Amino acid sequence: MKALVLTQHGDLDQLHIDTDKPQPQARPGHVVVRVGASSFNYHDVFTVQGMPGIKVPLPVIPGLDLAGTVAELGDNVTKWRIGDRVLVNPLKPGVGLMGEMTDGGMAEYALVDEKQLIAIPDGVSFEQAAALPVAYGTAHRMLITHNTIKAGDKVLILGASGGVGTACVVLAKHLGAEVIACAGSDEKAAALKALGADEVVNYREQDFSRWAINKYGKPQRRTHEGGVDVVINFTGGDTWRPSLKCLKRGGTLLVCGATAGYDPQEDLRYVWSFELNIKGSNSFYEENLTALLEMVAREQIVPLIDRILPLEEAAEGLRLIRDREVLGKVIVKP
Repeated sequence: MKALVLTQHGDLDQLHIDTDKPQPQARPGHVVVRVGASSFNYHDVFTVQGMPGIKVPLPVIPGLDLAGTVAELGDNVTKWRIGDRVLVNPLKPGVGLMGEMTDGGMAEYALVDEKQLIAIPDGVSFEQAAALPVAYGTAHRMLITHNTIKAGDKVLILGASGGVGTACVVLAKHLGAEVIACAGSDEKAAALKALGADEVVNYREQDFSRWAINKYGKPQRRTHEGGVDVVINFTGGDTWRPSLKCLKRGGTLLVCGATAGYDPQEDLRYVWSFELNIKGSNSFYEENLTALLEMVAREQIVPLIDRILPLEEAAEGLRLIRDREVLGKVIVKP
C-alpha cells in the first residue's frame, strides 16, 4: 500500500511516500480501516521535529485523524461489520496517539482497535469526519463540556485561523457568542469574518488587547464593566499577559495548549484583582466526537476545510500548517 512515512526526526524532508508499505493485517480485537480521508494537526509538526521526553517509535506513519470504511475484521470483533463507515478516535487504548506511538492515517489502510471506532452518521462525509477529532474535539470539550461560554458573551479567540481556532469560532457562534477572531493577515481576517466572526483583528498590525479595551472599554474592578468575557489562548508565549489585561472582572481565560511557548510572563495582579478564572482543558473524549458528528449531520455546524490533497502531496499540506498558510483543516485522501 501507499503511505507517508517518517523515518527520522528533523525537517519535513524526512517524510517520504512509500509505495510498497506492507498492508496491516487484522488481529484480535482490531479492524483494518480503508482510509477515506485523514487530516493533519499542528501536533504532526511536533512529531516530525521530535519532542523532548517523548520517544516516537520510528519509522511511523503520521496522521492523528482518520475516517474510512471497515475492510477487515479481527477475531472477537462483533460490533462492527465490513463496510461500516467509521471515524477513529486517535487515542489507542494502552498505546497512545495514532500517528505518533503507532501508525496513523496518512496511508491507504490503518490498523485500529475496535474500541476506537465511532459510527459516522448518514450525511457526514469522510472529509468532514476526519476534520473533527483533534481540532473540533478539543474545542468542543473546552467550550461545551466545560460550559465556559453562554449566549451573548464576548469571546476573543487567538490563533483563530488554525484548526482549533476555526473550530472555536464555529462552536462559539453556535452557542450565541459575540466572536472576536485574531489572525495574522488581512486575508485570514476577511475569511474569518466570512466564517461568522463578528469582529476580526490582524494581530500583526495592532495589539489585540489594546483593540479589545478600545472597543469594549477598560476592565473595571468595581463595576464589572469593560473588557471581554472570555479569551481563548492556546498560543501562550508573549500573548499571555495581554490576554489577562483585556478580560473583564470575573472573566475566563481558556487554555488547551501553548504553541508559542509554555512559560509565559505572568502578572498575578490581574488574576486576583479582577477575580479572573484560568480554565485548562485537555484533549477530548468519545462523547465529544459523537456529539460533533451529530452536529454535522444536523447541519448545525460545518467543519472548515482549507483544501483536500492527494497522499502524494501530504508533506506539502503539513508545511502549509507549519507555516500557518491555511485557514481550517488540511485533508488528505489516499
